[in-house]
Amino acid sequence: MKPISYGRQFISPEDLQAVVETLQSDFLTQGPMVKAFEEAFARYVDAQYAVAVTNGTDALHLCTLALGVKPGQKVITTPITFVASANAVLYQGGSVDFVDIDPLSYTIDLDKLESKLDSAPQGTYSGVIPVDFAGYPVDVERLRQMAKRHNLWILEDACHAPGGYFTDSNGTAQKCGNGAYADLHIFSFHPVKHIATGEGGMVTTNDKALYDKLKLLSSHGITKSPELLTENHGGWYYEMQDLGYNYRLSDINCALGLSQLKRADWGLARRQQIAERYQKAFEGQPGIILPFVSKNVHHAYHLFVIQTEQRKELYDYLRAHQIFAQVHYIPVHLQPYYKTLGWKKGDFPISEAYYDKALSLPMYPTLSNEEQDYVIDKVKEFISK
Repeated sequence: MKPISYGRQFISPEDLQAVVETLQSDFLTQGPMVKAFEEAFARYVDAQYAVAVTNGTDALHLCTLALGVKPGQKVITTPITFVASANAVLYQGGSVDFVDIDPLSYTIDLDKLESKLDSAPQGTYSGVIPVDFAGYPVDVERLRQMAKRHNLWILEDACHAPGGYFTDSNGTAQKCGNGAYADLHIFSFHPVKHIATGEGGMVTTNDKALYDKLKLLSSHGITKSPELLTENHGGWYYEMQDLGYNYRLSDINCALGLSQLKRADWGLARRQQIAERYQKAFEGQPGIILPFVSKNVHHAYHLFVIQTEQRKELYDYLRAHQIFAQVHYIPVHLQPYYKTLGWKKGDFPISEAYYDKALSLPMYPTLSNEEQDYVIDKVKEFISK
């Protein structure tokens, strides 16, 4: 059996052709493929606007810029996420607070969040960054109700969840990234994600003012739009109207992303099949806790996370058999840098207990049934020892 990673990209002949055609075109960057990818992705998640950027981390930073995070402002997120979800606030001089995770969904515990907000003086926090962890959508409808009471913005980190959705109180499926309840949503196109562009990211929103701000800040704060210029010296003229960054995604990346997007539904369905096979294989298996499945959500299954008391031993055993499982994530507050900010072990016990047991099994659309059966057999073999 060849090595099996926890995740991997799938590059099809159509993907290759799309990239070659762009390489042979007049534009390698700032060309028509960028707009085409943005518009197609916005349609995919049912949002009005989308802005393609260089990666998911830059998407987060761009959003904190557009939302006006400033030194002294406090933003809440979850400890169980990649560090970028929290770092983006620090980039702007803000400070990060955390709320522990729900023990079933592994996403931010909305009950604990509500209690924290209601007990804090009005104005203590400026926003919240929920994370659709592993592909499980956060109930941002309920979160929006809290945000209204406390005058908070919502930046949804949906990197794990394109194609995922939750059912709102009206029985309507609300796609991750559709702008119905959150101000901004971000996605990543890293190779292990649902859609791969090498490196890349996207921000979606229904707010035209925020969209315009995102477009400006993602390209040095520069505009050439005649209606926005304070002066106009001719066709060459541009103005830097804000301090922005170069977070533009190239046409090459966007051509790949647009091609991958065409089979996103297939990839999502295949992830569902793989998850179902894992669920059936391990159901009732002593020593294994399976991911929670709710009838009110459509899980996007970027990750399939099991929990076991023998996590380290199972991790090593699988690696010895060429199965490269992974752990997602080390709690952010336990990273050495965040410890210098005052966080310590014991601050978020549910997140820490989750981390001690969590293991992400291989999950990607081209994982064959034969390969998955091998993974299942090796997990069971270890558990039964």
